[in-house]
Amino acid sequence: MLELTDAARVTAGVVLLTVVTIESGGFFLLAVARGKAPATDFQRAFYRAGHAHAGVLVILGLLCVLLTEVTSLTGFARWVAATGVLCAAIVMPAGFFFSAMGAGRMRPNRAAVLFPVGAVFIASGVVTLGVGLLTA
Repeated sequence: MLELTDAARVTAGVVLLTVVTIESGGFFLLAVARGKAPATDFQRAFYRAGHAHAGVLVILGLLCVLLTEVTSLTGFARWVAATGVLCAAIVMPAGFFFSAMGAGRMRPNRAAVLFPVGAVFIASGVVTLGVGLLTA
């Protein structure tokens, strides 16, 4: 049986509690789909993408927390492996939502800079974890 460190247990617990925020995003998407929250086609697409990225990255991030527990990584590398994808689960959806905000918006604003930042978090997290697993 896998025993989690206190850091992994607390991180996983906090992340699971944040799923409620993803759920509230789903309620917002329902309002958009029903026409109760006005949005352009561009905004609808970006809101859906932000919601989907949040859900998928939280699941992948929780898996990374668990898998990091069976590596011999320490220090900053351990932190990156365990939380890189979870950081992306905040940054990347924020990029989708913030870059689509504003009445009648038809294309992303400057908040789109968060996409490559999120991609760096994902890549650094999964590469570090992959190396950690292969060298354990």
